[in-house]
Amino acid sequence: MKKQMTLLTLLLPTFMMAQQIAIVNGPYLQNMSENETTIVWTTNNDAVSWVELAPEGNDSFYAMERERFYESSHGNKVIGRLHKVTVDNLKPGTTYRYRIFSKEVLSYEGHRIMYGNIASTNVYSKKPLSFTTLDRDKERITFKVVNDIHGKNDNLSSMLGGETKNKSDLVIFNGDMISMLNEESLIFTGFMDRATELFASEVPAFMARGNHETRGKASSRLIDYFPTNNGQFYYAFRHGPVHFMILDGGEDKPDSDIEYSDLSLFDDYRSEVKRWIEKQVTDPDFLSAPFRVVVMHIPPTGSTWHGTLDLADKYLPALNSAKIDIMLCGHTHNYKFTAEGEEAGISFPVLINDDETWLEVETTQDRMTIDIMDLSGKKVTTHTINRR
Repeated sequence: MKKQMTLLTLLLPTFMMAQQIAIVNGPYLQNMSENETTIVWTTNNDAVSWVELAPEGNDSFYAMERERFYESSHGNKVIGRLHKVTVDNLKPGTTYRYRIFSKEVLSYEGHRIMYGNIASTNVYSKKPLSFTTLDRDKERITFKVVNDIHGKNDNLSSMLGGETKNKSDLVIFNGDMISMLNEESLIFTGFMDRATELFASEVPAFMARGNHETRGKASSRLIDYFPTNNGQFYYAFRHGPVHFMILDGGEDKPDSDIEYSDLSLFDDYRSEVKRWIEKQVTDPDFLSAPFRVVVMHIPPTGSTWHGTLDLADKYLPALNSAKIDIMLCGHTHNYKFTAEGEEAGISFPVLINDDETWLEVETTQDRMTIDIMDLSGKKVTTHTINRR
């Protein structure tokens, strides 16, 4: 009897741990394209994770076995608390339903693994989460752009609440969504938990890194939470008539500035981005798009700070010859619109968005309409760009 009690005492903590697995943050959509997307979430304990996928429909999610996609690395299923499952072989412009799963790993010794309970999203009493893939043949798209939120979740709710989930194809975070990334949890408390609540489980968000997201001991992990199609914070994608080029301007002061504690190499990094831009502007997908939109947190104008001058020197030569329709920026916390040809050295329009307004953009094959909206939902002004 004493031996049985001892065994029960040893097993009890493990049993209790098995009850604790939970989805803490997410899921949210990243790296959306015509043929794949990555679904991201976190759990409180280590787990093996997967996604079940079902086509759009009114049948029960339990009607049949659903295809499973696992998080894996070079042939091994991944164990961890941050989960990134890529769902591929999808069709353009197609809606899919999905469910996420995380099976807790209680112990892992050699080839022996003890699993605990499973946490998942609810498809029993709730409508399954869903998403729609991008589609270059779509005639009309709508998207929103926000920037310089700096952890102000109430502002984010005012900007991205309402009809974002039902009426927007995608959302772009144009930098400085938080002020300092000392802990990875700040990604969620600063903006991503609220974004998930509002839309991000079903509408993809694309990150353009701001200079504040480069700061803090956890800043090097940011890319793990916002995976892109090339593993970089400079990347491109196409949806409908728009080719989006997302650029990263790095930090705004010289690398030697005392604020960066001898950790910055952004001059070299901007040279790397420059070489990528030079290749990107010759890409057939870029050249064939009716509209070409560049998104970058720091504008290439309006400041004599080192970051602005360096990125202008390195990025503008290739961009000026690429027939860019508009560049969308933030950073200054003040609205400014510079029309094409209005400023020497820049051959395309630059729109700098304020920190308390957001952009609501509609694009057809012939026209792009950019409405600037304030926190009350009132339209402040509109810019219209016709196809060249």
